[in-house]
Amino acid sequence: MKELTKYICVYCSSSCAIDEKYFSVARELGREMARRNIGLIFGGGMVGLMGETARAIHEHRGEVIGVIPEALNLKGIAYEKCDQLIVTKDLRERKATMEEKAAGFIALPGGFGTLEELLEIITLKQLRYHNKPIVIFNVDGFYNGLIEIFENIIKLNFAKKESRDLYFVADNVTEALDYIENYQPKEIASKWLTHVNQD
Repeated sequence: MKELTKYICVYCSSSCAIDEKYFSVARELGREMARRNIGLIFGGGMVGLMGETARAIHEHRGEVIGVIPEALNLKGIAYEKCDQLIVTKDLRERKATMEEKAAGFIALPGGFGTLEELLEIITLKQLRYHNKPIVIFNVDGFYNGLIEIFENIIKLNFAKKESRDLYFVADNVTEALDYIENYQPKEIASKWLTHVNQD
């Protein structure tokens, strides 16, 4: 197997009932990651966008690491073709393992679990536990509402305007992967707001 430059963690939906356009983007992302010699770290599932991304990477000779809690390590749920499948005791250990091994993070569209993972990895960066690139992949405007909430949080001084630097919003696969590959860590400003944030 060819030497990998890095592994990227992809957070995404486990639903199989979503529109085909999301599966198409997941396949494109997996294909391009493999082409760029980037490995995948993901939640270890064979269902939804998780499985679609993993299969696309494997179809193009890329490498896949799955991280799945033991309660979900079930036939028909776990992606058994992972090059490495790490079974954790719970969701918290799963997230910590993915965070440790990943060089960056991409959030494809997803449900409550995807949002929870995305918000935690942004918060950990805000608190300076890591300084890795985070991409919100805004497929067909999926994350417009969330980005609007983020902007309102900043506008009302629940976060600093520098918080926008914690993540990058991408509209396509090229933007998402270019950002991660060209990422230059910047000093992360203290999160604490002790006075009015003047724009």
